[in-house]
Amino acid sequence: QVQLVESGGGLVQAGGSLRLSCAASGRTFSTYAMGWFRQAPGKEREFVAAISRSGGLTYDSESVKGRFTISRDNAKNTVYLQMNSLKPEDTGVYYCSAIIFGNRTPSSSWGQGTQVTVSS
Repeated sequence: QVQLVESGGGLVQAGGSLRLSCAASGRTFSTYAMGWFRQAPGKEREFVAAISRSGGLTYDSESVKGRFTISRDNAKNTVYLQMNSLKPEDTGVYYCSAIIFGNRTPSSSWGQGTQVTVSS
């Protein structure tokens, strides 16, 4: 089972940018498709973005399309989420997970997440 540690969150004004990182343990990172999810206060956790094992395919939710970019570095066992043009509705705790790429279903346990707060 892959172990995941998210980082890079913080407080930013609307229109600003943040880059999240998710570091994975183990030597099998490149065999997992990966995804980012977020959970706003009082809401269900929702899918944000996904990336295939090689990084050649990505999929974004409609709410972040054109603003967020998911990428990965298999040599560093890390997946990233570059977030630009942030909006207050992007506020929440962001988590990464191994996923089933075809349906974006999480397939690993959650890390502690990283808090993103966007002020208006």
